[in-house]
Amino acid sequence: MAGETLPGVDDGDESGAPRIVLHVDMDCFYASCERLREPELRGEPVVVGMGYESGETFGAVATASYEAREYGVESAQPISQALDRLPRVETAEDPSEAGYYRPVDIEYYKSVAAEVKEILHDCADVVREVSIDEAYLDVTDRTSWETTPDGDRTLAEGFARHVKQRIDREVGVTASVGVAPNMSAAKVASDYNKPNGLVVVRPGEVRSFLAPLSVEEVHGVGPVTARELGEMGIETAGELAAADPNEVASKFGSRGRELRSRARGDDDREVTPAGRPKSLSRESAFAEATTDAEKKREVVSALAADVAERARSRGAMYRTIGIKVVLPPYDVNTRERSLSGPVDEPPLVEDVALDLLSEFDDEAARKVGVRVSNLSFADADQSSLDGWEAAGSESASAEAETDAGTTPAAAKSDGGTATRDSEGSPTLTDFEAEAGSRSEAESAAESESKAAGDADGQASLGQFE
Repeated sequence: MAGETLPGVDDGDESGAPRIVLHVDMDCFYASCERLREPELRGEPVVVGMGYESGETFGAVATASYEAREYGVESAQPISQALDRLPRVETAEDPSEAGYYRPVDIEYYKSVAAEVKEILHDCADVVREVSIDEAYLDVTDRTSWETTPDGDRTLAEGFARHVKQRIDREVGVTASVGVAPNMSAAKVASDYNKPNGLVVVRPGEVRSFLAPLSVEEVHGVGPVTARELGEMGIETAGELAAADPNEVASKFGSRGRELRSRARGDDDREVTPAGRPKSLSRESAFAEATTDAEKKREVVSALAADVAERARSRGAMYRTIGIKVVLPPYDVNTRERSLSGPVDEPPLVEDVALDLLSEFDDEAARKVGVRVSNLSFADADQSSLDGWEAAGSESASAEAETDAGTTPAAAKSDGGTATRDSEGSPTLTDFEAEAGSRSEAESAAESESKAAGDADGQASLGQFE
């Protein structure tokens, strides 16, 4: 960017002026990446997921391009259902009514994301990377809310357009950007006009912008909460903003007050860089609940190896090893064992995980997972395995929130998120708990909204650095 003048930069003293926050959200990111290496896929229905490769019999959609969505293909959908609605080009009788299916290639997507993130960090002093395809930027010191001489747009809009154009020009993928004086409004704005959107919400206009939107558009409100608000007669953000705060708090506690504040356009959170993860986890669901102990052990062994490798690639050691076992209908059980010191020992992760799993040998499991936590990133000599004694197994079980009479949308686990497990279809989820606190509204909404894929229709396969 040497020698390039950023549009919208204002050198004046903006002390005390409203912040300028950008929420950058890549459009159908995995599909866009596939189109980068196969340009002939541009304009064609593209589905990225797992389960349709040779030898595999089940899986789920990670991302469906907008063209594929016209056929009813959605993120987190069983791949069998997607193929019924949109056949593969290779096997379709009518190729003009078929789509292009590609397997998930996370390492490639991460390499593309790294190019995008380099631009974001070049354009802002403070960047909070939320996931592989999403980030918040505080550009208060780079531009301003002043309008151009013709009064048609703000300098902040010009700056955001510059960010979009750089991503498109230098990387070759498109992004939707929301510009607002706070994080939650910027998030709503980026979702408002996808794909390739740019929506600016000026200071003083946030509440009026939000008011007519469905209450589910309020940042932090997921489908379960939206349904419960609907039962209270609250259908729009404006109605939530005007609701009796005591009534909302009595139903949802402090989280309810937070959601009402956001519906009113109030959000005083600062954009802060995400910290290192507190834990690293991996989980996988079975096509059907299984009592086959050997099958469960095979999956847990593979998950343990993957989690240990991810920890090593990040230079992380761990003090706690745990598993998660989901039993029908959706009873989430966790077991963990604490060690006497931090280690980097993949075989130990597998041994401990399998030992903990033995408790569930005779149980029908829908899903299993492996986690390492109490991470340490300090450069230090690795603790020796000699003389180690496990501090004992700490057991916990939790019921995941479910919609009455429906298939559960999501399971919550301490320090992570779980994507939707569609009935009869396995999913694979990576999750990393970020250091630092998140609000109740964010944590609760993540388990709801990520279950069905994000607003851009992309199922969450994890948050990557």
